Parts: sequence; C-alpha cells; structure tokens
Amino acid sequence: MTNKPGSDFEMRFTSTPRGARLARRPAAHRLDAWGIPYGGGPHEAIALVVGELSANAVRHGHVSGRDFHLRLYVTGPARTVVRIEVTDTRAERTPPRPEALRAPAPEDDTAGRGLVLVAGLASRWGWHARSDGPGKTVWAECAATPLV
Repeated sequence: MTNKPGSDFEMRFTSTPRGARLARRPAAHRLDAWGIPYGGGPHEAIALVVGELSANAVRHGHVSGRDFHLRLYVTGPARTVVRIEVTDTRAERTPPRPEALRAPAPEDDTAGRGLVLVAGLASRWGWHARSDGPGKTVWAECAATPLV
C-alpha cells in the first residue's frame, strides 16, 4: 500500500438499515483511493468489516434521532493496517469483549454471527465507551496488504 496523504476518513450516517448499507460505499471508495484496490482480498475484508460494524451500530446501538459515526484511518508499522471505528450513542447495549466472544452453535438462529466474522477477518478488535458522550466505539484493525 502506498502512503497516500489524507489517510483518514470520517462520516456520519443515519442509524437506519439504509445508513448501514450506505456506509460501506464511501468506505470502499476511500480504500481504493488509498491504494487498496477493489476486488482485492484486503479491500473486500475491510469493506465487509465496515458493513458488519455499521449494521451492528444500527441493530444494537440505535437511538432515535441519533446518527452513527464511521472513521477509517491507516496506521501500524509501515502504514499497512486500516483501523475501522464505528461509534453509536447507546451505552447500555455493549458487545462482548473479544476474549468472551463465542461462536454460535449450528442450532442457534442466524443472528449473532457478525462479530465472529469480524474476529475472523480482523487482526484485532474491541470496543470502548465514548469519551465525549453516551455510547461506545467498536473498532477493528485489518491488514491493508495481502496476507501471504
């Protein structure tokens, strides 16, 4: 990945299913502009994580009249990691900590698989309470270069 200027992207989206779907588009475009091309494994993995975290913010962090916030930025050694942060305003509904995440059993309904997917695609993930208001930020870090 090349070290592009402006390797930081932030945007607010309505806390609706449509907002969650829309969040993935500008994120995917920004990744491509940063040199993480469409169709590549890293691009697809990061875009999927953006989609899952955005959907979770809507499903579990929705507060009527409040948006969720998406931030992407490049970090890590040699700037080869993309950090995804999705912030909502609902403080009482928090995800499990990474060490407490369990894979759903085959007989479980289809809900609850998003963070398992995030854990499989990201090198690290977690969450923390917002410092500037109610709610939480769920974050994930993904490799921006192909894994060998």
